[in-house]
Amino acid sequence: MAIRIPEHPRLVNAAEESVWTALVGQLGDGDLVAANVRVTDHRKDHEIDFVVAVEGQGIVTVEVKGGLIWHDGASWMQDRRKGPTPIDPVRQAREGCYALRSYVEADPRWTQGRLKWDHLVVFPNCEIDDDYALPECPRWKVIDRSELDELAGRIWKVLVGQEMERPGLTAEGVEQLETALAGRGLPQRDVVARALANEDAADALSAQQLSILGAIRLLNRVEVRGGAGSGKTFLAVEQARRLARSGQRVALLCYSHGLASYLRRVTANWARRDKPAYVGEFHTLGRRWAAGDGPDETLRTPRTQDFWEHELPRQMSLLAAALPPGQRFDAVVIDEAQDFADAWWEPVLAALTDEESSGIYVFSDEGQRVFDRQGVPPVPLVPLVLDHNLRNTRQIAGSFTPLVGQRMRLLGGEGPEVRFVPCAATDALAVADDQVDALLDEGWRPEDVALLATGSRHPEQVERQLAGNEAYWDTFWDTEQVFYGHVLGFKGLERRAVVLALNEQAAQERSRERLYVGLSRARDQLVVCGDPALIRAVGGEELARRFGI
Repeated sequence: MAIRIPEHPRLVNAAEESVWTALVGQLGDGDLVAANVRVTDHRKDHEIDFVVAVEGQGIVTVEVKGGLIWHDGASWMQDRRKGPTPIDPVRQAREGCYALRSYVEADPRWTQGRLKWDHLVVFPNCEIDDDYALPECPRWKVIDRSELDELAGRIWKVLVGQEMERPGLTAEGVEQLETALAGRGLPQRDVVARALANEDAADALSAQQLSILGAIRLLNRVEVRGGAGSGKTFLAVEQARRLARSGQRVALLCYSHGLASYLRRVTANWARRDKPAYVGEFHTLGRRWAAGDGPDETLRTPRTQDFWEHELPRQMSLLAAALPPGQRFDAVVIDEAQDFADAWWEPVLAALTDEESSGIYVFSDEGQRVFDRQGVPPVPLVPLVLDHNLRNTRQIAGSFTPLVGQRMRLLGGEGPEVRFVPCAATDALAVADDQVDALLDEGWRPEDVALLATGSRHPEQVERQLAGNEAYWDTFWDTEQVFYGHVLGFKGLERRAVVLALNEQAAQERSRERLYVGLSRARDQLVVCGDPALIRAVGGEELARRFGI
């Protein structure tokens, strides 16, 4: 199979999908096809639909135009929603070819010199007469719908037909083109480039899961269960957007400050008609209804816990029952719903427009039930199970699957092996600091890295939280510094690279769940610092074996 860049491209329409499928199916093992290549020169930005490298021949840029295409004698035309629109696919293909050629030949790693380059256009939905001809674009530079099954062969003929004496593209040249397309620069960009490629593939897979929301369109009470990295938050956010767009008044709820900060960031720039009426923490919703502020939630006292777990929900239930119709919710979407206690469901139901028919959409992972709560929704919900891991690399997902509690298909990209650094629990934070420095030396940027603790908080986290929770969570988005957090506050969030400090002094009741959360927060690079005995005691022999213990 040909080299594909990226492995699973995000294509904009069915026309490009059909061309991609034809190229992947027809090109040889030594060939290369790259989708959505952008090249910028001093004149303009060029967007090339496909770059095809044929081993032994040369390189061709391909411009794809779908739908109804015709030529009115003066210019190419395309039928769009706004009506017939002039287009210039030949110029796009030609200028993209020249721009890419200049870029590749300027790369110091390119040793092939000037070889065969060309360009052509593809109209997957149209048929072009055999006697068609234009001075700037002869018939052999156009491929129509009847010729897609011989697309690779037509590209080969375009290159073979060149009468200029230029060398063919060698296997080494294909590799150099692949390297050039990946960019060049400082070493730190290499690890980030791989992470970004994995994110693109994960985003495409997550988008495919949207069919689940289509399947539940006529259901108003649903629970979606899935392990870490299965795309639950992506689906929860999209479900809230769809419900809001349909005209419903929606609440998008969660428990933790960190996840609430993320949800607010994601939805902040949405169009007004897409925005939920409320996005944030369950408890903050109570404050919006004028419930009491209560004690400082950071103080771990019985009085504090009783207020947030029981007293505030009782106040919220009374306030919700008195809400006027315009302030009630037609639907609630709850992410990380396993964190909700029994007492919290009463105000949620009381705030609905109709307790029987209003929508309830719950997204949960029982494996991440790290708080001592056993709340379950008091209404029947249709269960759906997500059994794919999309967000973590296969190496990371494979390390924590013994803790998931269900069989998971690992669909994430490839990445570096998980590192385990043995140390005593008392030394875990200091060792983790050293590992953060090592990641930065390897090329990860501060914005890519998080240090998470399972026991006492890192001193840097303690210092940042003195400014308040809102200011602290703003540091999660700061591109200039590493983020320091605790696994309990990082549920639902992720980072490209995570250093996990197992600094609990001894195994606790929820240590297994904390370990599961911590291991699953990294998308591309995971470093674990802790006592091998703790890994074995908390995670079991299978987990210890996967860490090489």
